[in-house]
Amino acid sequence: MADAFDLSGKVALVTGSSRGIGAAIVRTLTARGARCAVNYVNDDAGKNLADAKQIADKIGSPIIECDVGDYESVGRMVESVISQLGRLDILVNNAGILRSRTLKNMTPQDWDAVIRVNLNGAFNCIQHSAERISEGGRIVSISSVNALMGFYGTANYAASKAGVIALTKTAARELAKRRITANAIAPGFIDTEMTSTMPENVKQSFLQQIPLGRWGTVTDIANAVLFLCSGAADYITGHVLHLNGGFLME
Repeated sequence: MADAFDLSGKVALVTGSSRGIGAAIVRTLTARGARCAVNYVNDDAGKNLADAKQIADKIGSPIIECDVGDYESVGRMVESVISQLGRLDILVNNAGILRSRTLKNMTPQDWDAVIRVNLNGAFNCIQHSAERISEGGRIVSISSVNALMGFYGTANYAASKAGVIALTKTAARELAKRRITANAIAPGFIDTEMTSTMPENVKQSFLQQIPLGRWGTVTDIANAVLFLCSGAADYITGHVLHLNGGFLME
């Protein structure tokens, strides 16, 4: 029998893939035969570029600088992927930022920055890829359990990730005629650089509410992305995969 998880010949673009969840996704898809483009956004310290080069060198992938919140830049990124790798079969919307403040203290700039990257970025990538992605392609967008629960001090993040879910369902309907599936993953608490700044007492409080008794790992997320990108998920679209160790059950 054919291996449903064999991605040989497929080309994937994973946004925000210089480290963390994105880097794990790139490594996992590459291990299954896909060729992946590593995306990063410039930062003053040059850390994102250095991390992207480290990942790309290990798997022999091109690296592409792009701020996903910039519509025109995303168009150039998609064209660059196709120019360098010949096609596009898989889009993973992973890039995201977090700027936590209470509603009282959140500035318009805090709100706009998070919506711009997390939600506008996913829209920009889907729209620019929709007509270029191969028939039968895959779109997977990373949402969050926060989209369904709305944690304290995260109005901008929760709203952006809820928007990603709505965007995913609409894309699933509109792209189905070309057998392109669009799904979202809503992770719970994942051990990443983004969550490392949480106070220890807050971490322990949430941990006690997770039935499986542990935080998730980047590998947990990457394996879920692999499933949704594989032949095993041919008949799944418009779905939100909850990956939270039982923290939220629906």
